[in-house]
Amino acid sequence: MDQKPETQAPATESTHIDAVDIMRIMEAIPHRYPFLLIDRMVDVELGASAVGVKNVSVNEPFFQGHFPARPVMPGVLIVEAMAQTAATLVVLTLGAAFEGKLVYFMTIENAKFRRPVGPGDQLRIHVEKERQRANVWKFKGVARVDGVSVAEATFSAMIME
Repeated sequence: MDQKPETQAPATESTHIDAVDIMRIMEAIPHRYPFLLIDRMVDVELGASAVGVKNVSVNEPFFQGHFPARPVMPGVLIVEAMAQTAATLVVLTLGAAFEGKLVYFMTIENAKFRRPVGPGDQLRIHVEKERQRANVWKFKGVARVDGVSVAEATFSAMIME
């Protein structure tokens, strides 16, 4: 069952949410099709970690050109899905006053791509907060398909008023 936190939880307090549906994600972040790259979130620990889920379909617009004969999800979009998962976690943690705010990348470090992601794959995007100072958050992200790591990166972002 999808849950919306009733009160603002401090980043140091860990509160668990089993699942967050697409409608709640769209309340939290401003991204929309074709650039909304997560379908749901599960195992959310406010202020700490979350798992984003992206069901990769052959109908994704990027597959038309990347690559028609062998569709591969671009690695930069996998990193963007990590960022959207983290941004949604940040907004859920900070509360309704931050819904729809923009979260901008500041750094992307140690990005590694281990194997291609294609139609029929389900990305499970694990993000974990490494630290937070004021409105800057740093995360470690690992994307997996069938439990196997396909990409990872460390990134920081700033939430803008």
